[in-house]
Amino acid sequence: MLHRNKTFSERTFRLEEIFSASKIDGLIFFNMSNIRYFSGFTGSEGVLLVDAGQSVLFIDGRYTFQARLETHGIKIIECVDKIEATVAEIKKLKLKRIGFEADFVTLATYKKMISCFQREKLIALADELRMLRAYKDETEIALMKKAARISFSSVDRVIEQIKPGWTEKEVALQLEINARESGAEGVAFETIVASGQNSSLPHARPTDKKIKKGDFVVIDFGVRYKGYCSDETCTIAFGKLTDRQKNAYQIVKEAQQRALDEIASGIPAAEIDKTARNVFGKKFSRYFVHGTGHGVGLDIHEFPRLSSTSGDILKPGMVFTVEPGLYIPRLWGIRIEDTIFLKENSCEKLTKVDKKLVIIN
Repeated sequence: MLHRNKTFSERTFRLEEIFSASKIDGLIFFNMSNIRYFSGFTGSEGVLLVDAGQSVLFIDGRYTFQARLETHGIKIIECVDKIEATVAEIKKLKLKRIGFEADFVTLATYKKMISCFQREKLIALADELRMLRAYKDETEIALMKKAARISFSSVDRVIEQIKPGWTEKEVALQLEINARESGAEGVAFETIVASGQNSSLPHARPTDKKIKKGDFVVIDFGVRYKGYCSDETCTIAFGKLTDRQKNAYQIVKEAQQRALDEIASGIPAAEIDKTARNVFGKKFSRYFVHGTGHGVGLDIHEFPRLSSTSGDILKPGMVFTVEPGLYIPRLWGIRIEDTIFLKENSCEKLTKVDKKLVIIN
């Protein structure tokens, strides 16, 4: 049995299955989100070794006291060279087949690991680890709900405050101020506030462009609360819109609603993407240029992935976004996004901003 403690028992249970399927007796983590997930350590650098008897965290002197405060039942080794220290511990524990996160190891680190190992065999794991954090426990859901409430409050206040003449940067700054005042640790990703032509860029950055009447304004915003992310997008409008703009907004809203209605345990993620995409038809489908959604948790982009190429199956405990959009080059763009928690027989919308079209005069 793998080492367990009260806080992380369900999380380490998933590792037992990977150990058995991959025929490994040790697993090295380099990704800091995974290290936090399995140990509680929130520092920015470290290595975690998990074997059949214990977890060992390798950190340098900057983090020794912090690691002792944040972790429980985990052996902490302070070292200068984490790779050499990890290899020494593996030899001490007589582990023979060691898995490692292939997606989070540089070529230089891999070469160093190879040079240090002799009889031990390194097993690169990638797909085997992708769904490790896809299923959220009660603690995670509570933190994500809190993050979503903070985000909602921040966006709702900005919508009441914003007026034509504000710049995109001013809106983004006010969102972040509101979030900090409401208890957020910070933003979950670089805030997107895009107006007019800029809104046709899915990942636009806030600029000094002033918002004017006739503009769509896409606000994609999320915060971090105790490490966990929220993610939500709304599109608001200023002044009089054309019939084409109004029609496009309703199409995006319908695409999102149909995708939401399709969500259920056992449904392929690619089917949700297909449902949303079908609403756009031939006329608009070429303007929907990204996937329909992605998992959210300690990172803003996790698994499952809701896209046409995804092989993921939706299951209870998963948290993911549903965010169809249309982007008409050099004119305007629209995106509507909510974060969804899938339960056994239903799904819960964690995000709270009303997605009806708000027009500010």
